[in-house]
Amino acid sequence: MKRIFTLIEKTWLGSPIQFTWQKASGNYLAVTGADHTVKIFDRHGQKRSEINLPGNCVVMDWDKDGDILAVIAEKSTCIYLWDANTNKTSQLDNGMRDQMSFLLWSKVGSFLAVGTVKGNLLIYNHQTSRKIPVIGKHTKRITCGCWNTENLLALGGEDRVITVSNQEGDTIRQIQVRAEPSDMQFSTMKTDDQTSAAENTISVVIGKKALFLFNLNEPDNPKDMEFQQRYGNIVCYSWYGDGYIMIGFSRGVFVVISTHKQEIGLEIFQAHGHKDNLTSIAISQTLNKAASCGDNCIKIHDLSELRDMYAIVNLDDENKGLGTLSWTDDGQLLALSTQRGSLHVFLTKLPVLGDSCCTRIAYLTSLLEVTVANLVEEEPPITISVDVEPTFVAVGLYHLAVGMNNRAWFYVFGENAVKKLKDVEYLGTVASICLHSEYAAALFEGKVQLHLIESEIMDAQEERETRLFPAVDEKCRILCHALTCEFLIYGTDTGVIQYFYIEDWQFVNDYRHPVGVKKIFPDSNGTRLVFIDEKSDGFVYCPVKDTIYEIPDFLPTIKGILWENWLLDKGVFVAYDDDKVYTYVFHQDTIQGSKVICAGGTKLPFAHKPLLLYNGELTCQTQSGKINNIYLSTHSFLNNPKDAGPEELQQMLAQTLMLKRFTDAWDICRALNNPDAWGELAQGCLHHMEVDFAIRVYRAIRNVGMVMSLEQIKGIEDHHLLAGHLAMFSNDFNLAQDLYLASSYPVAALEMRRDLQHWDSALWLAKRLAPDQIPLISKEYAIQLEFTGDYANALAHYEKGITGDNKEHDELCLAGVAQMSIRMGDIRRGVNQALKHPSRVLKRDCGAILENMKQFSEAAQLYEKGLFYDKAASVYIRCKNWTKVGELLPHVSSPKIHLQYAKAKEADGRYKEAVVAYENAKQWNSVIRIYLDHLNNPEKAVSIVRETQSLDGAKMVARFFLQLGDYGSAIQFLVMSKCNNEAFTLAQQHNKMEIYADIIGSEDTSNEDYQSIALYEGEKRHFQAGKFFLLCGQYSRALKHFLKCPSSEDNMAIEMAIETVGQAKDELLTSQLIDHLMGENDGIPKDAKYLFRLYMALKQYREAARTAIIIAREEQSAGNYRNAHDVLFSMYAELKSQKIKIPSEMATNLLILHSYILVKIHVKNGDHMKGARMLIRVANNISKFPSHIVPILTSTVIECHRAGLKNSAFSFAAMLMRPEYRNKIDAKYKKKIEAMVRRPNTSEMEEATTPCPFCQFLLPECELLCPGCKNNIPYCIATGRHMLKDDWTMCPHCDFPALYSEFKSLLNTESTCPMCSERLNSTQLKKMLDCTQYLRTETGE
Repeated sequence: MKRIFTLIEKTWLGSPIQFTWQKASGNYLAVTGADHTVKIFDRHGQKRSEINLPGNCVVMDWDKDGDILAVIAEKSTCIYLWDANTNKTSQLDNGMRDQMSFLLWSKVGSFLAVGTVKGNLLIYNHQTSRKIPVIGKHTKRITCGCWNTENLLALGGEDRVITVSNQEGDTIRQIQVRAEPSDMQFSTMKTDDQTSAAENTISVVIGKKALFLFNLNEPDNPKDMEFQQRYGNIVCYSWYGDGYIMIGFSRGVFVVISTHKQEIGLEIFQAHGHKDNLTSIAISQTLNKAASCGDNCIKIHDLSELRDMYAIVNLDDENKGLGTLSWTDDGQLLALSTQRGSLHVFLTKLPVLGDSCCTRIAYLTSLLEVTVANLVEEEPPITISVDVEPTFVAVGLYHLAVGMNNRAWFYVFGENAVKKLKDVEYLGTVASICLHSEYAAALFEGKVQLHLIESEIMDAQEERETRLFPAVDEKCRILCHALTCEFLIYGTDTGVIQYFYIEDWQFVNDYRHPVGVKKIFPDSNGTRLVFIDEKSDGFVYCPVKDTIYEIPDFLPTIKGILWENWLLDKGVFVAYDDDKVYTYVFHQDTIQGSKVICAGGTKLPFAHKPLLLYNGELTCQTQSGKINNIYLSTHSFLNNPKDAGPEELQQMLAQTLMLKRFTDAWDICRALNNPDAWGELAQGCLHHMEVDFAIRVYRAIRNVGMVMSLEQIKGIEDHHLLAGHLAMFSNDFNLAQDLYLASSYPVAALEMRRDLQHWDSALWLAKRLAPDQIPLISKEYAIQLEFTGDYANALAHYEKGITGDNKEHDELCLAGVAQMSIRMGDIRRGVNQALKHPSRVLKRDCGAILENMKQFSEAAQLYEKGLFYDKAASVYIRCKNWTKVGELLPHVSSPKIHLQYAKAKEADGRYKEAVVAYENAKQWNSVIRIYLDHLNNPEKAVSIVRETQSLDGAKMVARFFLQLGDYGSAIQFLVMSKCNNEAFTLAQQHNKMEIYADIIGSEDTSNEDYQSIALYEGEKRHFQAGKFFLLCGQYSRALKHFLKCPSSEDNMAIEMAIETVGQAKDELLTSQLIDHLMGENDGIPKDAKYLFRLYMALKQYREAARTAIIIAREEQSAGNYRNAHDVLFSMYAELKSQKIKIPSEMATNLLILHSYILVKIHVKNGDHMKGARMLIRVANNISKFPSHIVPILTSTVIECHRAGLKNSAFSFAAMLMRPEYRNKIDAKYKKKIEAMVRRPNTSEMEEATTPCPFCQFLLPECELLCPGCKNNIPYCIATGRHMLKDDWTMCPHCDFPALYSEFKSLLNTESTCPMCSERLNSTQLKKMLDCTQYLRTETGE
């Protein structure tokens, strides 16, 4: 509440004043004090007139329309009448000589009632100027009274009587009361009879303590209501609402009572609103508010909720107390008189006047004050004082217009201040005005005047300064208009919406609607417009396409529309009424076309008028002249979504998709992190044709297929074609088809239907778009119909599919015709078609259909023609055509058919044919049975049993041999048939245990079987018994029997004993065998090779190595050099594989023996130098070859001589001349050797040197110990020379090194490795680039 002015007149001070508001309009306030005048002020506090009186004013009152103010004064018999329209005062004589004490205008009509101090009454009809004096209405002063709506007049006086009279002054009823009446009012008291709406109840205060209710319809039942003493006196009261009375008491209490029949007099509400005193209450039904004053303050309550305090106004400067409160009829102003003689007027309700242009708003903040603000751009608000109380306000980019009636005042916004520009008078009362940058458009009396706001802005032609619409010849009234930066738009009562383009000063567009257009609301550009027609339906109009879209769920109560001013939210607008704001979105580009959807509603606080919408924030104007911001419930996602739960986030996602806020939707999806949410967003993007954003979403959810599909279509410019693709991706195929057909590439619809296998639709489309596709589609459709079992239609479509020029396609169709003909029962046609057709598969399929239909002969014929011999034979068997089966058998692979044929032939006694068929059927038991029982060919039966290992066959053969008395064969076949017990018994009975033992040795035999044989054999044959005890794992008994074997079986027995001990790994058994081998038992030591084998079997490699050296020495002594070499090599390899260090003696012996073996190879190949060098190495160790000293030395001399090593030949020849050797020299070489000794030639070519692979020291190539690094150098197994780092290879079998070049040339003449004797060729050799792993420094490795 805002105090707008205070009236203080010196002449009023010190005494209470009276005042009264002009009824209806409330434009004037009449005030009187103790100064013999009535002053009349306007609603802004400006004095407009003054009535001088002979004495102080007694009473004054306005007539019902507020045109005439009637005043009576002390010491005067005249009634003063002031006319508000002419500002003139006239006097009326009452015709009675009494002083007047009461005056009141009627509620209807123009009757004025005047009462006198003597109780007389005058009724004056101002319209007819007729006076009706009524003498003696009361006996004493008339003090109070009231009119009702039926022109009944109730009066009360000091004579304690209440009279009710009609407008003629006739008394209708008279009531005596117990004390002096005051404050009389007429109202309606609720009764059970709801039909009566007349004011039938008089309420009056009796003696300032009680309230007396008198119902004219129930004169015998008056209600006299007393109140609690503590409340004090009744100060005033007022009726309101549905039969309620609010009563104010002097001690600060106010009470609400009901007059409803059931609760009459009941205190509904009671409040101690003021601490000490209460002087007045006033109720405004318009505002639904009650005001009370007292204790230097005014308190405003809401009548709908009295407990809530609406406002409090403190008047601290009023120290003498307050007086009376009174509202204007419209509730805008509240006046309060005070005891000291001042009058305060408060603004309680402003006219809600406001306007917006882009983001700038203008709104009324006081009766003579307008505020202009731009909250979005954060400009400071500007307050403008205006000259008149406006009835309309308009704002543009640079101007403000306010006005009333037919005048408008224009203001221009400067940099620092607002300047009044001019005022314009129009040709009629202005209903509304619109401004934009340079022009204003005013609507008055069905016309719109468009004019420049500032003429000097443009050096414009005169005709562009102003223009009146519509033209004179147009028979229409303009009901609404709007102005954008480029267009004046207006709607008429004939339903026409006109676009006037200001730039070209001409009409550019018009739309004709069936009914009148009463309101229009364009967006900021004018490219979209919402209009409301006279049926209160709402539509969105797009002038570019000249199309309209109905707004769904549009209520008839809608007052106005606001478009969203946030640039990114194009297409969003709100419609509002008194209670709610509804958010709508105009989706211009969706796959379903353009449409308007309702996004939701937001409750509007009481008395809020929306002015501006920006990014979901609605700026509203209130009755108090302030603005308030409301956030739309449809934009809740703009609050922080991070704090929201999943359900709220889901709702927010739905909102963002409706509003096309895809970036916000992306953030919400990230917060939800839910595949369904991402799917919704993706579908929303497709729906709104946002292809790039859809690609981004599908990329985020890794849907590669959709990303690739969208990438392919994103460049398409044809709107319908693009929408068709997107509708298809959204699975709305019917819509996609419609869109494709409307596009520049309608065949896409056919392609889609073909891909979806919607053949009906595809055929229909093909007839229209691509007749050449019909055969292909017919064929595909026929395949589908065949699959679903609709053979008749499938046949028809196969026939339609035949083109005559596409061989492959026609063959498929003819195949379909054949199959469908058979299925439809036209077997002859189908079979003929299938036989003519080249396809084997068709013959098979048709044969299968005929077979299911029990048409065996035709089925077999087709199978045979299709070369499906197994199936043909099977069907011929079903119809017992054995002749045909026999013909087909050579081509048949199915064992089942051969079996069936074999059984049939066996039944006929044709055993040879049967046995062939059984063999083809792999029924070996039947083959064996027929060979034994019918063809008497046991040899064949036996060979089949051996091949097939058939158990049952073996039993049959065993039975056959048993009958013949061939027990050995019988045992063999019993074992084969797993009948070991029977075989054992048979072997026992006929002394064939050896045969049994041999046979079971080759079978999977259990330990028990071996044990039983061993026990049986143990009585006579120790070797056999030991063998079987070994097989059943009884090592101790096996060893005992092996050691008992006679000397004839000694070698085999010892070998088996070694194997037994090796498997047993038992120390006791090992020591027993060693004792036996050493001859502890019988005094005869056994061959050392057995001890070697024992150590090998026990994996005691070191002992085995020592034994191997001994054996090799024995073999060497005996002259078996190859055997000695092989023993040492195998031991060397075994130790190497077990990663055990090789003894140096073994390595040296192996080297010398290998060098000896190499001699023969090199000599044979004619390489005498290499042979000589190896023989020199052997001769230097001649003691290791005692059996062949002389031959070796002789060979050495000869080879050295041949190789030109004369000195070496001489030295070894001299050795041969020793007495112990001389006589053993071969006669044919003796003379030559003697001659060498006699005539020595000591010339000798020095041995070539090569580098040591360890230290690169140059040493003779056959030298194996490096003088430089003292390492034993590995030797080449091909030449015996030391190895070279850059010519290294390995034998792939024995892993011994060799010089790559030498080994390769050796293998040109030899086919085995000289070390391991394994087969080898030069291609298997690989040259080693890095040989460091083979160079070991330890001796002997």
